Amino acid sequence: MNHLITTSGMPISISSTAEWEQKRQNILSAMQTIMGPVPGEEKRCALDVQTLEEVDCGSYLRCLITYASEPQSRTPAYLLVPKQAIEQNKRCPAVICPHPTDNVVGHKVVVGLSSKANRSYASELAEQGFVTIAPSYPLLANYQPDLKGLGYQSGTMKAIWDNIRAIDLLEALPYVAPGPIGTVGHSLGGHNSVYTAVFEPRIGVIVSSCGLDSYLDYMDGHITGWTSDRYMPRLKDYAQRLHEIPFDFHDLIAALAPRPCLIAAPYGDSNFKWESVDRIAEAARVIYALYHASDNLMVKHPDCAHDFPDEMRSLAGDLFKRHLVTTP
Repeated sequence: MNHLITTSGMPISISSTAEWEQKRQNILSAMQTIMGPVPGEEKRCALDVQTLEEVDCGSYLRCLITYASEPQSRTPAYLLVPKQAIEQNKRCPAVICPHPTDNVVGHKVVVGLSSKANRSYASELAEQGFVTIAPSYPLLANYQPDLKGLGYQSGTMKAIWDNIRAIDLLEALPYVAPGPIGTVGHSLGGHNSVYTAVFEPRIGVIVSSCGLDSYLDYMDGHITGWTSDRYMPRLKDYAQRLHEIPFDFHDLIAALAPRPCLIAAPYGDSNFKWESVDRIAEAARVIYALYHASDNLMVKHPDCAHDFPDEMRSLAGDLFKRHLVTTP
């Protein structure tokens, strides 16, 4: 009998993928009690993509765009398109690149428009032949949607929906190859990638750098960092009873199975504890094993602080090439 350890500390017996799929639906429901409901088709309006700027970056074009993520809300994003996709009429695999926390330049940080090192993963992947898109995160920098007016209970769910719509946009582009989409993010982008992938089956490969540990372990139990309007305000209700939070990253990483998932958890990360990540992976790997896909869940511990070093970004690129790039 297999077990998944949940936030309550109690093992849940799981003996088959069918049994797990039912449990997985319960996890999605639990997430929505905190994040609010996933929007329905009523918010899936025409994307109405508008290009504000186009810059030639050598091997790719960098386009600053906005798209209608829902009625009354336009989301800014950078869309990076390899020139080979246009000049050679080639369809390229695509990756969504949620950005880390930055309240000054926001999503510019992942396309090389900031002074921060090791954050330009959207532009690096474009240079490698991937179409990439980097949406702005709600309530950071120049993206300030009216969450309550739009009906959201959390910035987390608005970000998830914006990412889902970004995937709709990618799939509509004539130069994006059919098939699964990748996602990669650092810090805020790391857990944003995981949250989105749990709800979005079109994401086939997940990379999270410095993006998670158990809510019970985060900052030694002080979860204030998770409770702002741009995250999940409802977690405030659990500040003194963390074991009652209805889901944790053990559940979320398990819910990604059997999809390839790389988690980078540096030894020196002061935001998220690498030991907690190991416990999460140990629990989630039980579910991966049910699908005979234990090797698809990978955890790496670079010897650095809260960073996304070269070797981890290289591993991410290799993972996308292995699982997203197909031979014609």
